Amino acid sequence: MHNILIVDDEPGIRQSLKGVLEDEGYKASLAESGEACLESLRKRPVDVVLLDVWLPGIDGLETLGKIREIENAPEVIMISGHGTIETAVRATKLGAYDFLEKPLSVDKTLILVKHAIDSKRLRQENRDLKKQLTPKSLIVGESIPVKALRQQIQLMAPTNGRVLIYGESGTGKELVARAIHAQGLRKDEMFVEVNCAAIPEDLIESELFGHLKSSFPAATTDKEGKFQRAHGGTLFLDEVGDMSLKTQSKVLRTLDEQRFTPVGSDEPITVDARVIASTNKDLEEEISRGNFREDLFYRLNVIPFSVPPLRERQEDIPLLARYFLKEFSAAYGRRPREISDDAIETLMRYSWPGNVRELRNVIERIVIMNPTTSRFERKHLPPLVHRDGSRRAVGNEFSTLHQARAAYERDYILKKLDENHGNVSRTAEVLGLERSHLYRKMKTLGIAAKE
Repeated sequence: MHNILIVDDEPGIRQSLKGVLEDEGYKASLAESGEACLESLRKRPVDVVLLDVWLPGIDGLETLGKIREIENAPEVIMISGHGTIETAVRATKLGAYDFLEKPLSVDKTLILVKHAIDSKRLRQENRDLKKQLTPKSLIVGESIPVKALRQQIQLMAPTNGRVLIYGESGTGKELVARAIHAQGLRKDEMFVEVNCAAIPEDLIESELFGHLKSSFPAATTDKEGKFQRAHGGTLFLDEVGDMSLKTQSKVLRTLDEQRFTPVGSDEPITVDARVIASTNKDLEEEISRGNFREDLFYRLNVIPFSVPPLRERQEDIPLLARYFLKEFSAAYGRRPREISDDAIETLMRYSWPGNVRELRNVIERIVIMNPTTSRFERKHLPPLVHRDGSRRAVGNEFSTLHQARAAYERDYILKKLDENHGNVSRTAEVLGLERSHLYRKMKTLGIAAKE
């Protein structure tokens, strides 16, 4: 049940509104002054305040200002028997949801109360969503490159300078963009992402700038563009190097003029958004090939960032693996899991061509595929990680051919045992060995049957 607080110095109006609202299923409480209103809000939260402008003691506008200072404040609908445009404007600037004039229309009052409740609910959902998204700006790692990256973010995030983030696919360029936004001057506003590589060339202009209904055959309704949605906040142009030259030209003009025109419209829209871009390409090489505008490059490359690949920050792999393990265990409703040192060593030997994204996917896979396992061992890792890790180990850790061959045989037998769920007889058949021969080989290589 939604709570409504009615604040008016006329008892008749208070009682009349209370009856109307309670008939509609609301719970209504009463206050005769601004002071009484604030005291009531200190004791119990409400969803909407119907607040008279003219009150004894502190007036309605002053009371409104104090209400807006309350955390998770209710929506406020102002009421006045002497309504003027000036009063309504002042109330709106102070944060009032809307303005009602006496004598009150019951229908209009009920409609405004309903809309105000919806508005408060949406504000709360937005706050909750922002809390859920906060971890997405967490950069995990204690390596020197990551520490340097965090310092750089801390230094330049509280500015409005444009940022261009370089890095291979999967290194976490979006994560860096979100961290910049989360620590910046616009952190309470929207973070809007556009994946320039994922949107077809004939649709990206509409995606960025919006369009009017019927401006092209597929435009069945008006569409708000990403630039407009990011007004006051941050626009992240992911993989900007994949944007067509035509769209690059319009983006350049928008950055220069701080306004744009939606597709099919003649009316320009003013926009104020911080632009962060990312790329996995060498844009200077793309410029030389005629694929990227040099003037746009200089507009975007005000503050360059470089995100290191995972192979250059191997010491972060244990931290990342355990972080993702905790994340996915919680996400899939599993109890906390552990990962063995042997498995961590194998992860650290792998080359990770897909970078952090690939590591994240591997950890998610082993959590899903092993629902009852409380401790993940080397054998739980995908075969590709085993093979690559073994090759690197053979090349770097063994001084004789015999040692290298034994290491390879051990890894290969473990892999086949894993594929056959530990069944020695079936594994021996796959390997073309007698069961007794495989047992002797396993004993020689130090493989227990349970492995």
